[in-house]
Amino acid sequence: MFLLIDLLFCLTEHLTQVNANHRERPMPSTEDTFRTRLARGDRLVGSFIKTPTLHATEILGSIGFDFVVVDEEHSPFDRAATDAALFAARATGTAGLVRVPSPAAHHLLSVLDCGAAGVLVPHVASAALAAQVAAACRYRAGKRGYSGSVRSAGYGGGKMWDYIGAADAATTVVAQIEDPEALDEIDAIAATPGIDALFIGRGDLTAALGAPTNDAPPIRDAVERIAAAAKRAGKPVMVFVGSMKEAEWLAGIGATAFVYASDQGFMKSAASKALADMRALA
Repeated sequence: MFLLIDLLFCLTEHLTQVNANHRERPMPSTEDTFRTRLARGDRLVGSFIKTPTLHATEILGSIGFDFVVVDEEHSPFDRAATDAALFAARATGTAGLVRVPSPAAHHLLSVLDCGAAGVLVPHVASAALAAQVAAACRYRAGKRGYSGSVRSAGYGGGKMWDYIGAADAATTVVAQIEDPEALDEIDAIAATPGIDALFIGRGDLTAALGAPTNDAPPIRDAVERIAAAAKRAGKPVMVFVGSMKEAEWLAGIGATAFVYASDQGFMKSAASKALADMRALA
């Protein structure tokens, strides 16, 4: 009985000290956040996470990827799986972005509360929608819902306005340009306050424009128009690439952040090579 009381007392003392340390811990500096690195044009390498586990994120983070993009739009992620992947990103020091399934405010709030470093928002086809997305991701001059008890806020105990300032400064909002109608408003979308970067969605553009490949002349023209608008607005460009040849082309038009393949793609490529090598074994 006395041993149990002693253990409870020690645990209480430990938690009291942890809480005190948490309250005294300064908010993280924005000097080297993903948003800061993206804005200054650092060459950043990431990948899509398609498998709803934390392990792929942990592996890519541990070998030095700058960021990952958890793909809620085209993969079977629910909130719990996204939460686990973002936990793994934080644990390995890589930026965890989420491609949300839609620009709806509740989708954006959910992943930001879970601690996402930013969002990749599909089908931003107008300046009006870009402004709505930007507002949903910011507290000041925005409409992001506040909770101090979530991971992004340190699970409580901090100062509300310190957190709000740090969150607004660090949250990255990337507009995915993948609709032909977006090209008509591309300068206005790029110039929208709170939109930090443009992601060129060549897949949907290829399908929408009926192009034979994602590097056909109509797609190259669209890519160049988007990149030129981003440059005029002083915004970086993010792209998906599946090869170094694509990376070299898109780096040449100004892209600085590269989503290279995906966890599934890496596994399939490595597994296919291993199988072929073993089949060829004499």
